[in-house]
Amino acid sequence: PAEPTMVLRLKFLNDTERLARVRPGDTVGALKRAYFPGQEQQVRLIYQGQLLRDDAQSLAALHLTHNSVLHCHISQHSPSPAPAGPHASADPVHAALNVGSLMLPLFVLMLAVLWYFQLQYRHVFTATATTFLAGLTLLFSFMAFTMYRR
Repeated sequence: PAEPTMVLRLKFLNDTERLARVRPGDTVGALKRAYFPGQEQQVRLIYQGQLLRDDAQSLAALHLTHNSVLHCHISQHSPSPAPAGPHASADPVHAALNVGSLMLPLFVLMLAVLWYFQLQYRHVFTATATTFLAGLTLLFSFMAFTMYRR
């Protein structure tokens, strides 16, 4: 018996949709090849907030059902191969401007310095300032925990 087909809704960033007729046994890579020929490397498929990285994974393993929505992002340039080392980059300008990875350590350092001053120069800090510093530390700790708990 032939495997039943199902329809997936491919939704793009500009809110346009395209219907894809697939079988549950098809893989993510087969879907990309069938509906984005020649662009497989530029297409990013997202289902329920998760990027579908494994092209060999079957659609059934993802628990996709009839009329499920896959969000599609097509980049204009093909992704470059991963750099060899943690700091290696083909473009030194982008490596120098990547401040995002430094935000967490800089914020931790800033909080540590503020707590040091609060403990050393207690007479300068009002009760309100100390309460605010404690609240900021708790808020940052909660945010860091939720972002990095994976």
